[in-house]
Amino acid sequence: MVINENYLISAGAEIRTYSAGAFIFHEGSTPMFYYQIVEGQVKLNNFTEDGKEFIQDIMSSGQSFGEALLFLNRKYPMEATALTSCKVLRLCKENFFSLLDTYPKLYASLCLSMSDRLYYQYVMLQRNSSQNPSDRLICVMSYLKSGQEKQDPFSFRIPLTRQQLANLTGICVETAIRTIKNMEKNKIVRIKNRKIFF
Repeated sequence: MVINENYLISAGAEIRTYSAGAFIFHEGSTPMFYYQIVEGQVKLNNFTEDGKEFIQDIMSSGQSFGEALLFLNRKYPMEATALTSCKVLRLCKENFFSLLDTYPKLYASLCLSMSDRLYYQYVMLQRNSSQNPSDRLICVMSYLKSGQEKQDPFSFRIPLTRQQLANLTGICVETAIRTIKNMEKNKIVRIKNRKIFF
């Protein structure tokens, strides 16, 4: 969790409920709120000119999103959409900065969260330049697993669909499916009841 929910609620945050597929904010809109997920998953994404989706990140319970742009006063370069039904704490920008002024130690938590995502973006940029789809998929899976206590082989179930993995790595879904099957043959992943374990 980035900021304790009690701090957010005491600062005036409200819980918003979104159904799967609902927009939380649109690309090009002005950042007005700090968002932190209570339950569910949210994707940050764009669409190319030819309509292909590119997922920048998938966030889940306890994670915040879009807050870096509150510091920059720039429009959102992506949209946020509920992947599942979600509950999201939403705190207006003015109250968010007042909260940080009142509790300066929260800056450290916020910086840690933003640094972790920046690290992920750097790693993904490097890997997505690879022509090898296996490298791209392993990068995403390794990052997702890195926050888990158990690191044994095949101990982590990838919480994404093959389509989501394809959209995160910039490959087509057919390539993702074929590559994951090859990764299973090479004992990099294990597939059980259509679920991927890494």
